Amino acid sequence: MTSAYPLSARRRRFESLGSWLKMKAQPEARQADGEKHLGSGAPPIPRWKRACDLVLTLLSSPLWLPVAALIAIGIKLHSRGPILFKQLRVGYRGTLFTCLKFRSMKVGADQARHKTHLERLIRSGAPLVKLDERGDERVFGFGKLLRATGLDELPQLINVLRGEMSIVGPRPCLPYEYAAYPEWAKKRFEALPGLTGYWQVYGKNRTTFYQMIQMDIWYVEHCSPRLDFLIIARTPVVVARQFIEMLVRRRWRAADTGQTVDSAADAQKPELVKNLVGR
Repeated sequence: MTSAYPLSARRRRFESLGSWLKMKAQPEARQADGEKHLGSGAPPIPRWKRACDLVLTLLSSPLWLPVAALIAIGIKLHSRGPILFKQLRVGYRGTLFTCLKFRSMKVGADQARHKTHLERLIRSGAPLVKLDERGDERVFGFGKLLRATGLDELPQLINVLRGEMSIVGPRPCLPYEYAAYPEWAKKRFEALPGLTGYWQVYGKNRTTFYQMIQMDIWYVEHCSPRLDFLIIARTPVVVARQFIEMLVRRRWRAADTGQTVDSAADAQKPELVKNLVGR
Protein backbone atom coordinates (compact mmCIF):
# COMPACT_ATOMS: atom_id res chain seq x y z
CA MET A 1 0.00 0.00 0.00
CA THR A 2 1.37 3.42 -0.98
CA SER A 3 2.01 5.83 1.86
CA ALA A 4 -0.02 9.04 1.96
CA TYR A 5 3.02 11.03 3.06
CA PRO A 6 4.69 11.41 -0.36
CA LEU A 7 1.37 12.55 -1.85
CA SER A 8 0.91 15.15 0.89
CA ALA A 9 4.50 16.34 0.44
CA ARG A 10 4.03 16.65 -3.31
CA ARG A 11 0.77 18.54 -2.76
CA ARG A 12 2.53 20.99 -0.44
CA ARG A 13 5.28 21.49 -2.99
CA PHE A 14 2.75 22.18 -5.74
CA GLU A 15 0.85 24.61 -3.51
CA SER A 16 4.10 26.43 -2.68
CA LEU A 17 5.00 26.56 -6.37
CA GLY A 18 1.55 27.90 -7.21
CA SER A 19 1.85 30.62 -4.61
CA TRP A 20 5.30 31.59 -5.89
CA LEU A 21 4.06 31.80 -9.49
CA LYS A 22 1.09 33.91 -8.41
CA MET A 23 3.39 36.35 -6.65
CA LYS A 24 5.63 36.57 -9.70
CA ALA A 25 2.67 37.21 -11.96
CA GLN A 26 1.41 40.03 -9.68
CA PRO A 27 4.50 41.98 -8.56
CA GLU A 28 2.55 45.16 -7.81
CA ALA A 29 0.30 43.42 -5.31
CA ARG A 30 3.36 41.84 -3.66
CA GLN A 31 5.16 45.17 -3.42
CA ALA A 32 2.12 46.85 -1.89
CA ASP A 33 1.65 44.09 0.69
CA GLY A 34 1.21 45.66 4.10
CA GLU A 35 0.18 49.01 2.60
CA LYS A 36 -3.37 50.29 2.74
CA HIS A 37 -4.78 49.84 -0.76
CA LEU A 38 -6.41 53.03 -1.87
CA GLY A 39 -9.67 52.99 -3.71
CA SER A 40 -10.23 49.27 -3.16
CA GLY A 41 -13.79 49.76 -4.40
CA ALA A 42 -12.63 51.63 -7.49
CA PRO A 43 -14.25 50.77 -10.81
CA PRO A 44 -12.20 48.74 -13.30
CA ILE A 45 -10.16 50.48 -15.97
CA PRO A 46 -12.41 51.12 -19.02
CA ARG A 47 -11.65 48.79 -21.92
CA TRP A 48 -11.57 51.67 -24.38
CA LYS A 49 -8.80 53.33 -22.35
CA ARG A 50 -6.61 50.24 -22.26
CA ALA A 51 -7.18 49.67 -25.98
CA CYS A 52 -6.24 53.28 -26.79
CA ASP A 53 -3.09 53.03 -24.67
CA LEU A 54 -1.91 49.91 -26.49
CA VAL A 55 -2.83 51.12 -29.98
CA LEU A 56 -1.26 54.57 -29.58
CA THR A 57 1.90 53.27 -27.91
CA LEU A 58 2.51 50.50 -30.45
CA LEU A 59 1.62 52.57 -33.53
CA SER A 60 3.90 55.41 -32.41
CA SER A 61 6.81 53.08 -31.55
CA PRO A 62 8.60 53.77 -34.89
CA LEU A 63 8.77 57.40 -33.75
CA TRP A 64 9.65 57.15 -30.07
CA LEU A 65 12.02 54.16 -30.18
CA PRO A 66 14.69 55.95 -32.32
CA VAL A 67 14.33 59.05 -30.13
CA ALA A 68 14.79 56.90 -27.03
CA ALA A 69 17.92 55.36 -28.52
CA LEU A 70 19.40 58.81 -29.25
CA ILE A 71 18.58 59.99 -25.73
CA ALA A 72 20.28 56.91 -24.26
CA ILE A 73 23.42 57.73 -26.24
CA GLY A 74 23.23 61.37 -25.13
CA ILE A 75 23.01 60.40 -21.46
CA LYS A 76 26.05 58.13 -21.79
CA LEU A 77 28.02 60.93 -23.47
CA HIS A 78 27.14 63.55 -20.85
CA SER A 79 27.08 61.62 -17.58
CA ARG A 80 28.50 58.44 -16.15
CA GLY A 81 26.01 56.02 -14.71
CA PRO A 82 22.86 54.12 -15.70
CA ILE A 83 20.60 55.32 -18.51
CA LEU A 84 17.35 54.70 -16.69
CA PHE A 85 16.20 55.98 -13.31
CA LYS A 86 13.86 53.58 -11.49
CA GLN A 87 11.65 54.68 -8.65
CA LEU A 88 8.72 53.19 -6.73
CA ARG A 89 5.47 55.09 -7.30
CA VAL A 90 1.91 54.64 -6.09
CA GLY A 91 -0.49 53.71 -8.87
CA TYR A 92 -3.99 52.43 -9.48
CA ARG A 93 -5.81 51.38 -6.30
CA GLY A 94 -2.72 52.16 -4.24
CA THR A 95 -0.48 49.46 -5.70
CA LEU A 96 3.23 50.15 -5.97
CA PHE A 97 5.06 49.87 -9.27
CA THR A 98 8.51 50.71 -10.61
CA CYS A 99 8.26 53.91 -12.64
CA LEU A 100 10.86 54.33 -15.40
CA LYS A 101 12.48 57.58 -16.48
CA PHE A 102 15.60 58.61 -18.34
CA ARG A 103 18.17 59.63 -15.74
CA SER A 104 18.62 63.39 -15.70
CA MET A 105 20.52 63.78 -12.42
CA LYS A 106 24.10 63.11 -11.54
CA VAL A 107 24.84 59.77 -9.92
CA GLY A 108 24.47 59.94 -6.14
CA ALA A 109 22.29 63.07 -6.21
CA ASP A 110 20.48 63.78 -2.95
CA GLN A 111 16.89 62.58 -3.39
CA ALA A 112 15.80 63.87 0.03
CA ARG A 113 15.77 67.45 -1.27
CA HIS A 114 12.64 66.77 -3.29
CA LYS A 115 10.83 65.50 -0.20
CA THR A 116 11.79 68.61 1.77
CA HIS A 117 10.76 70.84 -1.14
CA LEU A 118 7.36 69.13 -1.45
CA GLU A 119 6.68 69.31 2.28
CA ARG A 120 7.42 73.04 2.22
CA LEU A 121 5.05 73.60 -0.71
CA ILE A 122 2.25 71.63 0.99
CA ARG A 123 2.61 73.53 4.27
CA SER A 124 2.79 76.96 2.62
CA GLY A 125 0.06 76.37 0.04
CA ALA A 126 2.37 77.70 -2.66
CA PRO A 127 2.12 76.64 -6.32
CA LEU A 128 3.79 73.32 -7.15
CA VAL A 129 6.89 74.74 -8.81
CA LYS A 130 9.53 72.15 -9.66
CA LEU A 131 12.72 72.19 -7.64
CA ASP A 132 14.84 72.80 -10.75
CA GLU A 133 12.82 75.84 -11.90
CA ARG A 134 15.46 78.15 -10.44
CA GLY A 135 18.38 75.90 -11.19
CA ASP A 136 19.39 72.59 -9.66
CA GLU A 137 23.04 71.59 -9.54
CA ARG A 138 22.01 67.92 -9.26
CA VAL A 139 20.82 67.93 -12.90
CA PHE A 140 23.49 67.64 -15.58
CA GLY A 141 23.32 69.72 -18.77
CA PHE A 142 21.66 67.23 -21.11
CA GLY A 143 19.29 66.26 -18.29
CA LYS A 144 17.97 69.83 -18.14
CA LEU A 145 16.94 69.58 -21.79
CA LEU A 146 15.23 66.24 -21.15
CA ARG A 147 13.28 67.68 -18.23
CA ALA A 148 12.25 70.83 -20.06
CA THR A 149 10.88 68.85 -23.00
CA GLY A 150 9.40 66.02 -20.92
CA LEU A 151 11.50 63.48 -22.83
CA ASP A 152 12.87 62.11 -19.57
CA GLU A 153 9.47 60.43 -19.13
CA LEU A 154 9.57 58.62 -22.47
CA PRO A 155 10.45 55.22 -20.86
CA GLN A 156 7.12 55.36 -19.07
CA LEU A 157 5.61 54.09 -22.32
CA ILE A 158 6.98 50.74 -21.12
CA ASN A 159 4.91 51.21 -17.96
CA VAL A 160 1.93 51.87 -20.23
CA LEU A 161 2.51 48.61 -22.12
CA ARG A 162 2.74 46.77 -18.80
CA GLY A 163 -0.64 48.19 -17.76
CA GLU A 164 0.88 50.07 -14.80
CA MET A 165 0.23 53.49 -16.35
CA SER A 166 -1.92 55.11 -18.99
CA ILE A 167 -1.07 57.79 -21.54
CA VAL A 168 -3.53 60.12 -19.78
CA GLY A 169 -4.08 60.12 -16.03
CA PRO A 170 -3.02 61.70 -12.73
CA ARG A 171 0.69 62.14 -12.08
CA PRO A 172 2.14 59.04 -10.34
CA CYS A 173 2.98 60.06 -6.81
CA LEU A 174 5.74 58.94 -4.48
CA PRO A 175 5.00 56.84 -1.37
CA TYR A 176 5.95 59.66 1.03
CA GLU A 177 3.73 62.02 -0.95
CA TYR A 178 0.83 59.58 -0.60
CA ALA A 179 1.35 59.66 3.16
CA ALA A 180 0.29 63.32 3.12
CA TYR A 181 -2.98 62.60 1.28
CA PRO A 182 -6.20 63.10 3.28
CA GLU A 183 -8.89 60.44 2.97
CA TRP A 184 -10.96 62.35 0.40
CA ALA A 185 -7.94 62.72 -1.88
CA LYS A 186 -7.55 58.97 -2.32
CA LYS A 187 -10.20 59.01 -5.04
CA ARG A 188 -7.48 60.13 -7.48
CA PHE A 189 -6.13 56.57 -7.34
CA GLU A 190 -9.25 55.25 -9.03
CA ALA A 191 -7.50 55.89 -12.35
CA LEU A 192 -4.20 54.72 -13.76
CA PRO A 193 -1.43 57.31 -13.43
CA GLY A 194 -0.51 58.93 -16.73
CA LEU A 195 2.33 60.43 -18.75
CA THR A 196 0.17 63.48 -19.27
CA GLY A 197 -3.07 64.50 -17.68
CA TYR A 198 -5.66 67.16 -16.93
CA TRP A 199 -3.57 68.79 -14.21
CA GLN A 200 -0.37 68.49 -16.25
CA VAL A 201 -1.78 70.54 -19.15
CA TYR A 202 -4.12 72.94 -17.31
CA GLY A 203 -2.56 73.58 -13.92
CA LYS A 204 1.06 72.46 -13.67
CA ASN A 205 3.35 74.89 -11.79
CA ARG A 206 0.37 77.22 -11.17
CA THR A 207 -1.74 75.29 -8.66
CA THR A 208 -1.27 74.24 -5.06
CA PHE A 209 -0.96 70.64 -3.88
CA TYR A 210 -4.64 70.33 -2.96
CA GLN A 211 -5.77 72.07 -6.14
CA MET A 212 -3.81 69.47 -8.08
CA ILE A 213 -5.63 66.69 -6.23
CA GLN A 214 -9.00 68.31 -6.95
CA MET A 215 -8.18 68.52 -10.66
CA ASP A 216 -7.13 64.86 -10.67
CA ILE A 217 -10.39 63.84 -9.00
CA TRP A 218 -12.34 65.88 -11.54
CA TYR A 219 -10.59 63.92 -14.29
CA VAL A 220 -11.40 60.60 -12.60
CA GLU A 221 -15.08 61.56 -12.47
CA HIS A 222 -15.26 62.86 -16.06
CA CYS A 223 -12.86 60.51 -17.86
CA SER A 224 -13.93 59.93 -21.48
CA PRO A 225 -12.32 59.31 -24.90
CA ARG A 226 -13.05 62.92 -25.90
CA LEU A 227 -11.39 64.34 -22.79
CA ASP A 228 -8.32 62.13 -23.25
CA PHE A 229 -8.04 63.24 -26.88
CA LEU A 230 -8.19 66.93 -25.87
CA ILE A 231 -5.50 66.42 -23.22
CA ILE A 232 -3.20 64.56 -25.64
CA ALA A 233 -3.71 67.25 -28.29
CA ARG A 234 -2.85 70.03 -25.82
CA THR A 235 0.25 68.31 -24.40
CA PRO A 236 2.71 69.29 -27.21
CA VAL A 237 1.65 72.94 -26.86
CA VAL A 238 2.27 72.87 -23.11
CA VAL A 239 5.64 71.13 -23.53
CA ALA A 240 6.72 73.71 -26.14
CA ARG A 241 5.73 76.52 -23.77
CA GLN A 242 7.71 74.93 -20.93
CA PHE A 243 10.77 74.64 -23.18
CA ILE A 244 10.54 78.31 -24.18
CA GLU A 245 10.13 79.32 -20.54
CA MET A 246 13.27 77.34 -19.69
CA LEU A 247 15.24 79.20 -22.35
CA VAL A 248 13.97 82.55 -21.07
CA ARG A 249 14.87 81.66 -17.48
CA ARG A 250 18.37 80.63 -18.53
CA ARG A 251 18.82 83.93 -20.35
CA TRP A 252 17.60 85.89 -17.31
CA ARG A 253 19.95 83.99 -15.03
CA ALA A 254 22.86 84.59 -17.41
CA ALA A 255 21.99 88.30 -17.54
CA ASP A 256 21.72 88.52 -13.74
CA THR A 257 25.06 86.75 -13.38
CA GLY A 258 26.64 89.18 -15.84
CA GLN A 259 25.25 92.18 -13.97
CA THR A 260 26.55 90.77 -10.69
CA VAL A 261 30.01 90.30 -12.17
CA ASP A 262 29.97 93.83 -13.64
CA SER A 263 28.83 95.31 -10.32
CA ALA A 264 31.59 93.50 -8.50
CA ALA A 265 34.12 94.77 -11.02
CA ASP A 266 32.82 98.35 -10.69
CA ALA A 267 33.07 98.10 -6.92
CA GLN A 268 36.71 97.07 -7.22
CA LYS A 269 37.66 99.97 -9.56
CA PRO A 270 38.15 102.63 -6.85
CA GLU A 271 40.31 100.23 -4.86
CA LEU A 272 42.38 99.47 -7.96
CA VAL A 273 42.84 103.17 -8.72
CA LYS A 274 43.85 103.83 -5.11
CA ASN A 275 46.44 101.07 -5.26
CA LEU A 276 47.85 102.39 -8.53
CA VAL A 277 48.05 105.98 -7.21
CA GLY A 278 49.69 104.72 -4.04
CA ARG A 279 52.41 103.13 -6.14
